[in-house]
Amino acid sequence: MVIFFVSLIIIGVILLLIYMLKQAFLNIVVEQEIYFPEFPTTFGKVSIFFISDIHRRTISETIINNVKGKADIVIIGGDLTEKGVPISRVKTNLTRLKQIGPVYFVWGNNDYEVDYHELDAILLVNGIKVLANTSVTFESNEGEKLCLLGVDDMSQKRDRLELALFDAEEKSFKILVSHFPNITNKILPDHQISLVLSGHTHGGQIHLFGYSPYKRGGLKKLQNVTQLISNGYGTTTVPLRLGAPAECHLLTLKNGPTE
Repeated sequence: MVIFFVSLIIIGVILLLIYMLKQAFLNIVVEQEIYFPEFPTTFGKVSIFFISDIHRRTISETIINNVKGKADIVIIGGDLTEKGVPISRVKTNLTRLKQIGPVYFVWGNNDYEVDYHELDAILLVNGIKVLANTSVTFESNEGEKLCLLGVDDMSQKRDRLELALFDAEEKSFKILVSHFPNITNKILPDHQISLVLSGHTHGGQIHLFGYSPYKRGGLKKLQNVTQLISNGYGTTTVPLRLGAPAECHLLTLKNGPTE
C-alpha cells in the first residue's frame, strides 16, 4: 500500500513538472484594447507588440506570423538576453521581431550580464532604437504627438526619468517603458504619463499554493497612470512556470473613456 501511494505521488510530481514546463514555453499573445480620454484622436489607433523577459527563449515564428500586419511598433521591455545565451540566438530574435515592425528596446538587469557593449552594437547594426533615458516622438498628420519614453536599468541606478521627460514633447500622449515596474513610484501627475509598460517580475513565475514573491502580471489603473506588467516570455533560474504562464502582448490604444 505504501509503495502504491509513493508511486502516485511520484506520478503526480512528474505530471506537475510536465505541466509547468508547458506553461513556461507557451506562445500566448494577449490582445487588449486600452482606452484613454487623452489619446490623440487624429492617430485613430496605435497598436504595440510588447514582449519582455525573453531570456533564453527563441521567439516562435508562430507568434511572428500571428502578429505581423497587426502592430505599428514593437517594444522589447528588457532582459532580451542573459549570461550564457548565444549571440546568434539574440540576432535570430531581433531578426524575427523586425518582421513585425520598427523595434524599440529598453535595458533590463540581465542584459548587463553579457558584454553589453557588444549587445549595444548588435542593436545598432539591426536598426533597433535603444531608449536609455530618452524618448522618440511620433506625429500625426494633424500635428498631434505621441511620445515613447524609456529608462535604463533601475537595479544599477542607471534610470533617469527626468532626462527621458526632458527629451519628450511636453504636449504629447506619453508611454513610458521601464523593465522595472516600480518606476511608477517616481511618476508624478505633472509628468502626464498615460501608460507604463514593464516586466521583470515574470508574474511570480511559480505560484505554490497561490503564493509567490510577485503578483501575476496584468493591466491595472494606478493613481497617476495605467500600467501593464507582463508575465514575460522567458524564465530565469528554472524553465518552469505555475500560475503565471508565458505571454507577450498586442496592445491597441484608442481614444475613449477609461474602462
